[in-house]
Amino acid sequence: MTTFAGPVETAAAQTSESLEPLAPPAPPTRSGRVRTTVAAYVALTKPRIIELLLVTTVPTMVLAERGMPPLGLVLATLLGGALAAGSANALNCYVDRDIDKVMARTARRPLVRHTVTPRSALVFGLVLGVLATALLLLTTNALAASLAVVAIAFYVVVYTMVLKRRTSQNIVWGGAAGCMPVLIGWAAVTGSLAWAPWVLFAIIFFWTPPHYWPLAMRYREDYAAAGVPMLPVVASPAVVASRIVAYSWAMVASSLLLIAPLGPSGLLYAVAAVVLGAVFLREAHLLRARVRSGADAAPMRLFHWSITYLALLFLAVAVDQLV
Repeated sequence: MTTFAGPVETAAAQTSESLEPLAPPAPPTRSGRVRTTVAAYVALTKPRIIELLLVTTVPTMVLAERGMPPLGLVLATLLGGALAAGSANALNCYVDRDIDKVMARTARRPLVRHTVTPRSALVFGLVLGVLATALLLLTTNALAASLAVVAIAFYVVVYTMVLKRRTSQNIVWGGAAGCMPVLIGWAAVTGSLAWAPWVLFAIIFFWTPPHYWPLAMRYREDYAAAGVPMLPVVASPAVVASRIVAYSWAMVASSLLLIAPLGPSGLLYAVAAVVLGAVFLREAHLLRARVRSGADAAPMRLFHWSITYLALLFLAVAVDQLV
């Protein structure tokens, strides 16, 4: 039976407890310290971003092969791509550690919490980049390895160090780094590039602003406090929403270029591209309508849908070739 102590009994109990010496916290075990350190280094690579990048790689390889490529080649390309993306993300954390501590969204990153030192993060990022390049060079070809190096350099130098803190177009042009996995995947299979991978590149390029600007709208104050001129910081919500709509239309138009006779994809992909594109455009226009009406813009709704859109569209790229 549950009983409730009266005020006097509760106060007495609290007084009694307060007189007892507090036991010191148990020191972390060696295995606990190892788990914490490993988790910190994994967090530097931003695994959720890597997952999204790899989602685009395998379908691109299937399209390049017009069927399922050798499993060993797929696994090697995925591992090389993951190491390259992890390298770029770790180096991004190293460069951005000063603004990450200002933003609530990034305040728990390892360098902010001092679970990894800046020097260790820098070395870790560089080592991952070397491993990625070597692996792709040994298991795929020189073109795929070179494209991985370009992707790392573009993300770290062009986006993080040059564009991010200087222009509201940072995510537009800097987002090109996130388009590189499709070129790497295609090159790994064929040893060359063609029309189709550049169309896939364009899809992701135009997808990036409608994907990222809603997130920047949600965390506008964070970016403003850090002095990062994301478009939602320097432009009105109406301007941001209109540009989201414009890029969404460009993205959907690009996705249709893969449909025969212009591209290598067939009916299944065509249906998926049209349906998914229509839903994306509807969400983008609804966001603009909410902004114009003065209602809650609810930008994260489009942000979350954009991830689903990209995953399903690239799934359709692969399935269309396999069925």
